[in-house]
Amino acid sequence: MKRRDFLKTVGFGSMSLALGTSVGSMPAKAVATGRQPNILVIMSDEHNAGVLGCYGNRIIRTPNLDKLAATGTVFQNCYTNSPLCVPSRLAFTAGKYISRTGAWNNSCRLPSADYPSLPRIMNAAGYESVLCGKMHYDSTRRYGFREIGGNMNNNFMNGRGNRRKPDDLTPTPGPSERFNDFHAGDESSILNHDRRVTAGTVDFLEHRQAGDKPFFLLTGYLAPHFPLTVPQEYWDHYKGKVPMPVIPAGHLESLPRNYKHLRIGFNVEDASDDVVRKGRELYYGLTQWLDNEVGKVLASLGRSAAADNTVVIYTADHGENMGEHGLWWKNAMFEQAAHVPLIVSWPARWKGAQRRVGACSLVDVVQTIARIGGAEVPKDWNGDSMVPWLDNPQTRWKDKAVSEYYAHNIASGYAMIRTGRFKYVYHTPADASHPAERELYDLEADPGEFRNLASDPSQKDRLGKMHAALVAEIGEDPDKTELRCRADYKRGYQRPGEKGKNRVSEE
Repeated sequence: MKRRDFLKTVGFGSMSLALGTSVGSMPAKAVATGRQPNILVIMSDEHNAGVLGCYGNRIIRTPNLDKLAATGTVFQNCYTNSPLCVPSRLAFTAGKYISRTGAWNNSCRLPSADYPSLPRIMNAAGYESVLCGKMHYDSTRRYGFREIGGNMNNNFMNGRGNRRKPDDLTPTPGPSERFNDFHAGDESSILNHDRRVTAGTVDFLEHRQAGDKPFFLLTGYLAPHFPLTVPQEYWDHYKGKVPMPVIPAGHLESLPRNYKHLRIGFNVEDASDDVVRKGRELYYGLTQWLDNEVGKVLASLGRSAAADNTVVIYTADHGENMGEHGLWWKNAMFEQAAHVPLIVSWPARWKGAQRRVGACSLVDVVQTIARIGGAEVPKDWNGDSMVPWLDNPQTRWKDKAVSEYYAHNIASGYAMIRTGRFKYVYHTPADASHPAERELYDLEADPGEFRNLASDPSQKDRLGKMHAALVAEIGEDPDKTELRCRADYKRGYQRPGEKGKNRVSEE
């Protein structure tokens, strides 16, 4: 079976996983002919990697992404470079950690309109870089992409931000207004946006001709990001089936200061069990709805002239806490928010049904895209190409991922490094009276991240080495990064004549 025949069936959910594995062993046509492959990146928003069939979830229905995994490689431990929309997507665009570009929060942009970017280096390598959907860019900037499907990036970025007072942990009365959007419905800002994204992507693929230059197409969905509104039939299947979060006694009280601020700043500390249960069920339903939209795109690719020579990559900008650890949305370094799905499928070169376990991050995905396309990467970019690792699972991989958060509803910024079975998070001092805090988790022994080992004397050496590795990877001590961030927030951007335009909300 050719890939185009396989992809035709994906949208209709009719092919078995076993057959998907056999597709993965097809001849390497594109490699043999030397043609540059097309590259399709499908990036969703706020997708918890644990809510995917191919990641072991037996409740969720994600047949299209599961079938993509059956023709490709699933990366078990991929991380966002920041658990927030704009910083994550700007890191992906720039190929650098957010602290190296000043992409601190949802009101930020890259330092200049002509900043070196992934789409620009792909264009230089002979590709046409195309964007369909949301990348949360400033209204004046596309960074080398040609946009299709309508203007879906019209935000006004002012570069400003702030910090909460460290001791201001006074609860806000009543639950978050966002919980009011937990309901069934056929229309929402997310659903309507993503239908346009699917339509624009399908139109692009179906009009592509065999002789056209190779494309680098980024399809940017918003689902399963809140508001958690989804058609009734998608919710019905999950009612009473999604387990509630596990929160051990005393856990919420033991959270680092910043996470307590997240709970209060987002006003989620009073969420009732009924709200939590409903939100989790709706999130599952919205994830299945997204899978259906992805299936339409993959079916369209299967019908197109590009079917047999296109690399398909599925990932997300960050995850969703879903009430775990008493948190909702993203912003934290727990697995639910910082861990993202990553599937890479190119049956012409790599057989399917493979898995890679070592830690990686989205800047590694950037390097991988550039390597696949033969693009020249600036020497100061972060990340490493995973192509050798994809070619040979025995290839030595660095097994390292870094993520940073310097955005809103916190008292100070923090950074994370994952390597091997351990995750280390460093919270910078909020002020002279509130020193740094640390988290250390053994994810093999404690996958729920309930036992912080940072104060365990036996872990002192590991703690020091992981902090040194974090500083070395970023190139700066996070304490200095926090001071730079605060200075940038105070200064903001000078944009004469732009007053009154929409600004990005603090999601």
